[in-house]
Amino acid sequence: MIDDFAKEYLHSDLREMREAMLWKLDGLGEYDVRRPLTPTGTNLLGLVKHLSILESRYFGEVFDRPFPGPLPRWDAPGEHGADMWATEHETRDEIVGRYRRAWEHSDTTITALALDSSGHVPWWPRPDVKLFNILVHMLTETSRHAGHADILREQLDESTGTTARYATPQRNATFWNAQRAKIERAARAAVATSDHAGSHDSTL
Repeated sequence: MIDDFAKEYLHSDLREMREAMLWKLDGLGEYDVRRPLTPTGTNLLGLVKHLSILESRYFGEVFDRPFPGPLPRWDAPGEHGADMWATEHETRDEIVGRYRRAWEHSDTTITALALDSSGHVPWWPRPDVKLFNILVHMLTETSRHAGHADILREQLDESTGTTARYATPQRNATFWNAQRAKIERAARAAVATSDHAGSHDSTL
């Protein structure tokens, strides 16, 4: 009974995080979903591409249930990080469609197998795993990247939240300028307090 509850709980949260990832693309143009927004090149469509490959592999080959379709290489020589961005030849519909097909394939695996079903992850230090391990791993990965996507989307249009239903209402620039200024003052005050405490300690 507890296994059924745990599996459904983890699976439900994974479904929610998947939807959050795709929601981050809504309303954005082709350039904004693809362009690098951090010094390391992190971008919204690349995160979706990355997660589509992860889901396909972890709920596919790990349990001897290969994903029924071609997947981009994630380990091609000389192409480090190729799974994290979309080339000009990869369409948005192609990447999003593959992610949705990966969900369907993953959901079939999750439904068909018991939580303690055995799998094998040859690239892990301890390769023998259970479905439980993979569910937790993919929920963690998807939640982590959904957090990245939230920050990226905020940079583009100040939109935040996990779904349309829980979206944070956008406020005007005056509000956010004041908010940032308040946080900046607190940060500088904390440094000053820390420096003062350090000077005091050195005299003891």
